[in-house]
Amino acid sequence: MKRYAMQQLVEWKNKPNRKPLILKGARQVGKTWLMKEFGRQHFAKVAYVTFYNNQRMKRVFDDDYDIERIIMNINIEAKVEVTPDDTLIIFDEIQEAPRALESLKYFCENAPEYAVIAAGSLLGVAIHEGVSYPVGKVDSIELHPMSFREFLEAMDEEQLAALITEKNHPLMSDFSSKYIFWLKNYYYVGGMPEIVQYFAQHKDYQEVRRMQKSILEQYEDDFGKHATNAELARIRMVWNSIPMQLAKENKKFFFGQIKTGARMKDFEIAIEWLLDCGLITKVYRVNKPAVPLKAYIDFAAFKLFLLDVGLLGALSDLDAESILEGNEIFVEFKGALTEQFVLQELVAETEYTPYYFATETATFEMDFMIQKGKNVVPVEVKAETNQQAKSLKAYCRKYEPEYAVRISMKNYQEEEWLTNLPLYAVKCI
Repeated sequence: MKRYAMQQLVEWKNKPNRKPLILKGARQVGKTWLMKEFGRQHFAKVAYVTFYNNQRMKRVFDDDYDIERIIMNINIEAKVEVTPDDTLIIFDEIQEAPRALESLKYFCENAPEYAVIAAGSLLGVAIHEGVSYPVGKVDSIELHPMSFREFLEAMDEEQLAALITEKNHPLMSDFSSKYIFWLKNYYYVGGMPEIVQYFAQHKDYQEVRRMQKSILEQYEDDFGKHATNAELARIRMVWNSIPMQLAKENKKFFFGQIKTGARMKDFEIAIEWLLDCGLITKVYRVNKPAVPLKAYIDFAAFKLFLLDVGLLGALSDLDAESILEGNEIFVEFKGALTEQFVLQELVAETEYTPYYFATETATFEMDFMIQKGKNVVPVEVKAETNQQAKSLKAYCRKYEPEYAVRISMKNYQEEEWLTNLPLYAVKCI
């Protein structure tokens, strides 16, 4: 399969001032595969070390950070002779070995000739629990679930993916029915690489759902293994409430819907835990649509999204027929699934940090707000070809933005006061 993050790894390899690299991302987003494939394609040798259930290699880092001694142990463990010019050293599940994580500082300072890449699914949790992070001594890349373009490539639709990359809107419009067919499938399948690969080969929707449920079970196992007993129940409550929260018309996260009388301070640690695992994304409200948006964040108001649209469907027990063909039961949740998809694409495929905007009186709400250069861009998301954009019109009348975007199933269209982007082309925003 093709992952666009591969190009980022190649750029890292060729940097003159390269530091050890940390590949961040949730469990099952494909970090291990990507590191090994990168090594296979771009290095003569790969020295792979995992710290999962590997006490011997954990102990290697206990005494000191003598790089020569560490390399000798890696040679034995990986059965590869590590040489600086042509070997990629991979440290996997590095959160299991805090001193191995700390050793990256010494690779950076004392042995920069070695190419070292590390990954850990629960790295954020480990750091919050007191593991020292080598600040300033490492580069980092965030790996997300597969984007819609990557999904198209996996389905042997490279030309459709290329049109999105090229922003060729006239040709995309000609093939809109194909894009919509694959988009609906992406809503169901999502972007977890193992599942995408299976679906590409077998097109078995029932097995896809079984695989998604298995991943959700693995995540819940992580809750039990790595969270304190005091926080475990709250983490599960937040996690299981997200589909319900997103299904509301006002998608601001309400703690009272988790538990009667619940307050933010009761669940702050649980939310941070899920953020540290990479399992959710937090989108803050801004109180004023002005540059810089970051300066107008309301930290008390936010939406929570899952890491993957397919997993959201699985957590919500949505069946394939509802998503692919549409039915009345699904109508209410369609907006939630669509907004989840757009958020994923903004995070994985653009450089923008998404926020949302709402007035205190809730007269209208912008689904997303992004800062594009000197402009603040309001973004309204529609699940179908709905031409009504009442909130967006009200916003534009009041604030007169230079650029406004509606994302819907409608083809690309430039109108007097807004640009309509098709849902399959969020990357083109």
